[in-house]
Amino acid sequence: MTRALFLPLHLQRRSRTLPFCGGAAEAILARTPPDQTPARSVDELLYEVQVHQIELEMQNETLREAQACLEESRDRFRDYYQFAPVTYLTLGEKGLITEVNVTGTVLLGTIRGKLLRQPFARFVTPEDADRWHLHLVGVLKNKGKQDCELVLQGGEGGRVRVRLDSQYLEEEGAPPTVRVMLTELGKYEQAEDELRMAAIAFNSQNGVMITDPGLVILRVNPAFTRLTGLSATESIGQTPGQLNLGRHGPQFYQRMRDTLKESGYWQGEIWSQRKNGQLHVEMLNIAAANTADLGITHYIGTLTDITSDRTNESELHRLAYYDPLTRLPNRRLLQDRLGQALAAAVRSGQYGAIFFIDLDNFKALNDTRGHDVGDLLLIEVAQRLRAVVRGGDTVSRQGGDEFVLLLEDLGAALDEAAALARQLGDKLYETLEQPFTLNGYEYHCKLSIGIGLFDRRNTVEDLIKNADLALYQAKRAGRNTLRFFDPAMQAAMDRRAVMETDLRQALQLKQFQLYYQAQVDAACRPVGAEASLRWQHPEGGPMLPGEFIPLAEDTGLILPIGLWGLETVCAQIKAWESEECAFGLQVSLNVSSRQFRQNDFVADVKAVLHASRANPARLTLELTEGLVLEDVQGTIEKMQAIKALGVRFALGAYGTGSFPLSLLSRIPFDQVKIDRSFVANLPEGNEDAAIVRTILTLGQGLDMKVIAEGVESEAQLRFLDRHGCHGYQGPYFSQPLSPEEFEGFVQRD
Repeated sequence: MTRALFLPLHLQRRSRTLPFCGGAAEAILARTPPDQTPARSVDELLYEVQVHQIELEMQNETLREAQACLEESRDRFRDYYQFAPVTYLTLGEKGLITEVNVTGTVLLGTIRGKLLRQPFARFVTPEDADRWHLHLVGVLKNKGKQDCELVLQGGEGGRVRVRLDSQYLEEEGAPPTVRVMLTELGKYEQAEDELRMAAIAFNSQNGVMITDPGLVILRVNPAFTRLTGLSATESIGQTPGQLNLGRHGPQFYQRMRDTLKESGYWQGEIWSQRKNGQLHVEMLNIAAANTADLGITHYIGTLTDITSDRTNESELHRLAYYDPLTRLPNRRLLQDRLGQALAAAVRSGQYGAIFFIDLDNFKALNDTRGHDVGDLLLIEVAQRLRAVVRGGDTVSRQGGDEFVLLLEDLGAALDEAAALARQLGDKLYETLEQPFTLNGYEYHCKLSIGIGLFDRRNTVEDLIKNADLALYQAKRAGRNTLRFFDPAMQAAMDRRAVMETDLRQALQLKQFQLYYQAQVDAACRPVGAEASLRWQHPEGGPMLPGEFIPLAEDTGLILPIGLWGLETVCAQIKAWESEECAFGLQVSLNVSSRQFRQNDFVADVKAVLHASRANPARLTLELTEGLVLEDVQGTIEKMQAIKALGVRFALGAYGTGSFPLSLLSRIPFDQVKIDRSFVANLPEGNEDAAIVRTILTLGQGLDMKVIAEGVESEAQLRFLDRHGCHGYQGPYFSQPLSPEEFEGFVQRD
C-alpha cells in the first residue's frame, strides 16, 4: 500500500482534481538519467506532489477569503461614504460635480441625477462666488489641501454656511480631481449650544428635558429621572404625552403643541402617575430655543414637583370640580371644557358633539328601592359610560340622573360627524341595556339621548341649549330613544332608519328586480348586457342603486342582496340559452367589495353556477378599482380561483381612480370599461380624448376587450370605433330594460 492511500479520502479526491502537478513530476522523472534517479521511489515523489497540491489549495482558499474581506470592506466603505453625516463631493478640473454622496444631495436640495455634471458654483451664493473661484484655482494650482468658508443656497432657496476642506487628487492615466468635504457650520454652533444647555441642565435641581422641534425628548437630567420615576432610557425618544401614563388625554397635549407653535412658550400643571402608582403634580414650563438661521431648534422644559403644595388644594379642586358620588367632572368643570373644545374646533375646523343623557324612570327606582340602590346605578352607569368613550372625551354628571358626554375631533364634514355620533349613541344603548345587578336586584336601564353637533360657529350657551332641546324631543318621542338637535339632520336620520327597515323587508317581499342594458359591437349588434339592480319601493317607486346601495353596504344587507343578484343573473343566462335572439350573450354583474371579500365568495359562485346550470363563460363579474386596490394579492388569488370555473372579469369605470397601469398587466381581467365621464366629452374634449385613446391602446396591448359606457351620440360612437374600441353601451343604443323588454330589443335587432 502506497503512502497516498493514507491521505484522507476528501484529500485524495481533491488531489485527483489537479492532475497537472502529478504529470509534471512524472515528466521530470522521465528526463532524469537512470544513474541519477534519487533513491526515493516514484510513489514517494507523487505523495509529496499531492501534499504540495493541498498546500496550494489552502493558500488559494486563504486568498479567496482575503478577497471576500476586501470586497466587504469596499462595500462598507461605500456605505460609509454614501451615508456619512458630512457631505462629500468630487469635482473635475472645471469644477463640475462628478460624484456626490447622499448627504450632499440633501444639503444641496437636488437629486443625484441632476447634480452630476453640474458646476458646483451654481450652489454658491453670488456674494461668495469670487471666493469659491479663488479657492478652486488655489487647490488646482498648489496641488494640495486647502479650506475655506462659503454660504450655499439649496434647491428650495435655503441658505447654509459651510466649511470646505478640499484635496487635490491625481491618479495615473486619469485627469486630476478635487475631493471636497463640506461641513455645516450651523451644526457645530448647534452642538455648542446643546453642550451649554446640557451643562446647565445637569447642574439644575429641577427636572430638565430637552426636546427636538417635534417635542421628542433628546436629553433629561438626573432630577427629571428622580421626579418622574422614569430612567433616561425610558424617557429619551418619547414625547411628554407618551410619558404621561394616562393622566391627560391627547387633546391636552395637542393644545400644548398648538400653544407652543403660536407663542413658543407653555406653562401648566402635569398630573402624572409614577410607575409605583403614586400620583404627583409637577409644574412644567416649556420654552423654545431659537437661532437666527435655523429658527426653533429645541424646546427646553423644566419640571418642578408641587405635589406637597397641591395636596390640600387638589382636594378642594376635586370638591369644586368633580361629582363626589361618581368622581366624574361636574357642571362647573364641563363648562370649562366646553370652552376649550370650542377653541380647539376653531383651530382644527372639525366638528364635535355633546350628548345629554337622561335615565328613564330613575325616580321610580329611587322611590321603590331606595336612594342607596339609585346611587349604585349612577356609579355603574358612570363606569359604563367611561368605558365606551375615547380616553380624551369628557364624561360628566350634571346632577340627579343627568349625564353629559363631550366629544371632539369627529371630522370636518357634518354628515361624517353625525354618523360617528349616531354610532356612539347606538353603542351607549347597547352597553346600558345590559342588566345591572344592584344589591342582588336585576335592573334594566332605559335612557333618552339628545345630541347637539358643534363647530367653530357655536357658543357654549348654544351647545347646552341645543343638546337640551334634543333631549326634550327624545323624551317626547316616547323615551328610550335618541334625537339630534338639527332638524334637517334628524329628518335625514329618520329617513335613513325608515329606509333601512324597508330594505330589510325588500328581499322577502320580492321588491328587487334586475334590469339589463345592452352592450353592442362596432356593427351595433347586441353581444352582451350589464345587469343593474332596481328597487320597486312600494311608496317611493323605482329606486336606482345609488339611492340605496350605500345604505345596504353600511348595514351588511349588501350580502344577501348581492347573492340574490348573482342567482338571478345566472338563472337569466340559463333562460336565454333557449332564446335564439339572446343565446350567447355575455351578462355582466357588479360585485360589491364587501361581498367579494367574504371568505366563502368563491364557494358561493360555484354553488350558484351548479344550481342554475348556467354556462359560466357567459357570466362576467365587474370589479371596481377601489376594490382591487384594497388587497391586490388577495384579489388576484380569488379572481384566479373563480376564473378556473370559467367566469370572466371586467374592470369597471377605469381611469376614474388612481389605479396604477403596472397593475393592469398582473391582474387577470378579460375586459376594461371606459367610464362614462370620459365618453361624455368626446370627441371635443382633448384631455378626455387622450385618456380614452390611452385606455384603448392599453387594452389592445394587453389583449383585453374594451367597452365604452355612456355612449349618447353617433359622434362619440364614430370616435371610439375609429380608435379601436371593441364594444359600447349607453342610451344611444338602449336604456336599462326589464328582461322582457330586453328580449324584445334584441329581437328587433
